[in-house]
Amino acid sequence: MTSILVTGGAGFIGSHTVQALLDRGDTVICLDNFNDYYSPQRKYQNAALSLGRPGYTLIEGDVRDQDALQALFEAHRPQRIVHIAAMAGVRYSIEHPHLYESVNVGGTLNILEMARRYNVENVVFASTSSIYGARQAIPFNEADRVDWPVSPYAATKRAAELLGYTYHHLYGLNFTALRFFTVYGPRGRPDMAPYLFTEAVFKGTDLKMFGDGSSSRDYTYIDDIVQGVLAAVDRPLGYEIINLGNNRTICLRDFIALVERLVGKKARVVQVPMPPGDVPRTCADIGKAQRLLDYNPQTPFETGLARFVDWYRAEVAAQ
Repeated sequence: MTSILVTGGAGFIGSHTVQALLDRGDTVICLDNFNDYYSPQRKYQNAALSLGRPGYTLIEGDVRDQDALQALFEAHRPQRIVHIAAMAGVRYSIEHPHLYESVNVGGTLNILEMARRYNVENVVFASTSSIYGARQAIPFNEADRVDWPVSPYAATKRAAELLGYTYHHLYGLNFTALRFFTVYGPRGRPDMAPYLFTEAVFKGTDLKMFGDGSSSRDYTYIDDIVQGVLAAVDRPLGYEIINLGNNRTICLRDFIALVERLVGKKARVVQVPMPPGDVPRTCADIGKAQRLLDYNPQTPFETGLARFVDWYRAEVAAQ
């Protein structure tokens, strides 16, 4: 049985990761500060799904709190770390850049220091496709230059990747940065397009379409992401940056039409300008993930979004 710390383990991706690790018999320490970026109650509900399961420990704490981290590592001695805790979201980062720097850079530095001091075998870091910026050439490849981040969120995630390299270089720490491409699925964040669009169609409120609807994203279903995370946890690779995407882009107009079809109602679409920090398209080259992690996303967008809408209907709309 391997002892694994999952930071941000009560969030969307974190809670799914925690459950998958427990399902295969690992010991999991879930660390989360239950902040109010979105409803803390949602995160408590996520964390509660694993309460009482063998090998599960829930700790309420902050990656910025060095004393709390020291106490956690002394008590639990995790062998591996999945570091997901972060301030997420491009637009909010433009309004709160100092918060993003303190959590995403300072918090990651604290985790790396603990990993060094306690001889952690492997650190898997949740990075983002936002690092690629507003580039035109697709698909996005890990070898692409990423020197032009268009939001504080992207800049802080890139800084964390670089810190990971520094700790690998100085101390031999195994560090894999997984660049997630727009993750969606049940329990998805309420500030993300799948949730916002589904809610708007269910409630008959305005659905804000940024730009003319031609922008596109590489949407990746949560189960596929978790499969990649677990593979990275099990494979100390030195220092690597690896894309986790679906390798297929979905146009915004088609996305909205699919939500309408799944919900069974027309959307009240309101076109608004593209906000600063947003990018016109994302598309992952997943060749490296296939080679190093045997990564093989299985979920077409139509299937994954149907599962999300079913979850929303049962767990949100029905309440």
